[in-house]
Amino acid sequence: MKISTILDHIDSGHMALPEFQRGYVWNRDQVRGLFDSLYKRHPVGGLLVWATESQTATHRGDGQLAAGVVKLLLDGQQRMTSLYGAVRGKPPKFFDGNAQAFSGLRFHLGEEVFAFYQPVKMKDDPLWIDVTNLLGMGSAGLGQLAAEFGQNPELAPRVGEFIGRLSQLLGITEIDLHIEEVTGADKTLDVVVDIFNRVNSGGTKLSKGDLALAKICADWPEGRDAMKVKLKEWSDHGYSFNLDWLLRSVNTVLTGEAKFLYLHDKSTPEIQDALKRATRHIDTCLNLIAGRLGLDHDQVFFGRFGIPVMVRYLDQRSGPMDEVERDRLLFWFVQAGMWGRFSGSTESFIDQDLAALEGEGAGLERLLEQLRLWHGGLRVEPGHFTGWSLGARFYPVLYLLTRMGEARDWGTGLPLKAGMLGKMSRLEVHHIFPKAQLYKAGYRRPEVNALANFCFLTKDTNIKITDRLPEMYFPEIETAHPGALASQWIPPDPELWKLENFRSFLEARKALLAAEVNARLEELLHGDTRWLSGPAAAVPQPATETLGGITSEEEEAELISLNAWMGVQSLPLGTLAYDFTDPATGEQRAVFDLAWPAGIQEELSQPVAVLLNEEPATLALASAAGFRCFTSPAAFRSYVEREILSVEAAA
Repeated sequence: MKISTILDHIDSGHMALPEFQRGYVWNRDQVRGLFDSLYKRHPVGGLLVWATESQTATHRGDGQLAAGVVKLLLDGQQRMTSLYGAVRGKPPKFFDGNAQAFSGLRFHLGEEVFAFYQPVKMKDDPLWIDVTNLLGMGSAGLGQLAAEFGQNPELAPRVGEFIGRLSQLLGITEIDLHIEEVTGADKTLDVVVDIFNRVNSGGTKLSKGDLALAKICADWPEGRDAMKVKLKEWSDHGYSFNLDWLLRSVNTVLTGEAKFLYLHDKSTPEIQDALKRATRHIDTCLNLIAGRLGLDHDQVFFGRFGIPVMVRYLDQRSGPMDEVERDRLLFWFVQAGMWGRFSGSTESFIDQDLAALEGEGAGLERLLEQLRLWHGGLRVEPGHFTGWSLGARFYPVLYLLTRMGEARDWGTGLPLKAGMLGKMSRLEVHHIFPKAQLYKAGYRRPEVNALANFCFLTKDTNIKITDRLPEMYFPEIETAHPGALASQWIPPDPELWKLENFRSFLEARKALLAAEVNARLEELLHGDTRWLSGPAAAVPQPATETLGGITSEEEEAELISLNAWMGVQSLPLGTLAYDFTDPATGEQRAVFDLAWPAGIQEELSQPVAVLLNEEPATLALASAAGFRCFTSPAAFRSYVEREILSVEAAA
């Protein structure tokens, strides 16, 4: 079928994109390569389509399907979207991606090369032809250009040559592409998705969640958008969740299972009701976790896959919870987050916890007992605060203690309780012993940025303290606000406030922090402390020291700015403080500052990590794991512009 006919079929609704397909991910270099191959009449591959009745076909976008049999693109979406965008000058109705990838394509009649518009390079050269304009006007456009060249004394001698090249460019839309069809009553959605995954063996595969969502949208086309609305609402409140995560909670509400396959035979009314219940329960969980524990934004929201279990628990009971039940549920959530319950085989552990909520003797008792059997002791030891950086698993615990307890600001003396100061942007991480002084004294980065050297203060207070040593500013704080130091678990011995005793200070403060965590955990248990009895939780050995991590508010702000820049480019955002774990044990091995573990062009480009001010061991670990590493925002931006957006440097 001719390319021009295929584009017409897209316009008329005879060809579309199936609901389960993901968005457009090509960059400018790939678009330019496609047109170069077509111009030279090189093979570009055929299309694979699913021929099915339009009445039962579920497609992406808001375009109307034609009556009768329609063809849904299984293989060739990137090529046909690029062609449609460059020829029509706009994205197709099923488009979801970065339209800059195919906007502004030019062709140089002299050099016979394609490039994207660059004003400085192209404005005074009449041989740069607007590809979209020419293909849109057809032979009329060719005639207009031929007339213009004929009036130019320098170009007139080559008019015949240029007309031949323009004709070859116009002929791109007349190229025939082979189309192979998947058809027949036996071609169910499961079969077609399996075919899609086999054909796309080198590209983006569909997850089980994608398949479940495709089945839902087959009967409820608005389902994806309904879920995205809720995700946007949570995002506006500082929580970053995705469709798979939300669908997991829908699944646990409706089926009591973690595996998505149990959703496949559910009706649209059942899915709609489950979504309504799940989102209501998630709102409840977020309010409880923020209000009672103080974990009020994404950076400190650990153990997020505990939410589907909590959602199932809330859905099974009737009436409001009393304080004891509420706090026991939150006790379980904190424990699951601290020990990385869902960092390994997420689906398996969710299923185990869901099973604890079913049958005789089910409920919180069994859920807590299962957690204790899995991890051992649930009491925190000082060694658990040996971690460092803003990505350490006990970093949220330190934030929890600050918000949940009576921690006070050292400048105002006011409590830093949840709900009083808003989001994290109103608080800053303060290095108790200043970084500059520690580095000057020869301390290593993990010691300088140890959790026990962190506390949270208001921005104003943090600025006023500057880089003075504790032995200088601690007495001032204690005089102005008696008890404020103790409220932030500062060892009372003034000898430990001296630089030469920094390591002893860390050990003493870790003991105070562990005691405070256990006290808060006991508070959540309302006297039922048997869950904290027995052997203590195992403390990681020095050999398993976590590598990497965000070490300052300045570094975090730089990474957030870089992520925002990605959003402006219509590219996916990275994961801040990415928790790189051992796939077998779930043990945290490193914290990558900003990462795209599936690549920026998901499954089409390699995993990427931005690692600022990291030691060689962190870079080596990330590289060995297949990540392409960048050590500065400038280097990362250059990579994105060059290889993802394919923006050329101005000549």
